[in-house]
Amino acid sequence: MRRSPALALLALSALAGCDQDMADQPRYNPLEPAGQFADGMSARTPVDGAVARDADLSPVPQAFPYPVTLGLLQRGRQRFDIFCSPCHGRTGDGDGMIVQRGFPAPPSYHQDALRNAPDRHFYDVITNGYGAMYSYAARVPPADRWAIVAYIRALQYSRHAPAADLPQPLRAKLEAAR
Repeated sequence: MRRSPALALLALSALAGCDQDMADQPRYNPLEPAGQFADGMSARTPVDGAVARDADLSPVPQAFPYPVTLGLLQRGRQRFDIFCSPCHGRTGDGDGMIVQRGFPAPPSYHQDALRNAPDRHFYDVITNGYGAMYSYAARVPPADRWAIVAYIRALQYSRHAPAADLPQPLRAKLEAAR
């Protein structure tokens, strides 16, 4: 019985320590002006070199890291059609719908400079952007970037495949057309 008043007193003293100072402290709403900063903005830009907490910091391979399978190429085509074809066109010629509406044309994937570029170049361009193209790092996960690279290589190969690599029936049609 003697412990009950002591426990009640201890509980009351613990509750007296609870305060709303942390919850009631002054703060800014998003994009609210702030007079304490020289630019007048309460929203601060991250310092140079800041890394997002969910950033993937694992090293990016220089060469294609996956075996090229039909499933990977199909995924690459699907992602390419969604993210790349509006500017680059479905065949990679740089004549997508955005270009047809008056925006600058991106380079064709079929030019020698891009056919000879390493796979990592396409991955880096998707990740970081290049020229007028903005970064797709937040929209396209790394595995899908590599799938797009594989599909770009398939597009390039389809346009410039050596006749000797074609199956015999197609090779005969090609020779008959010449």
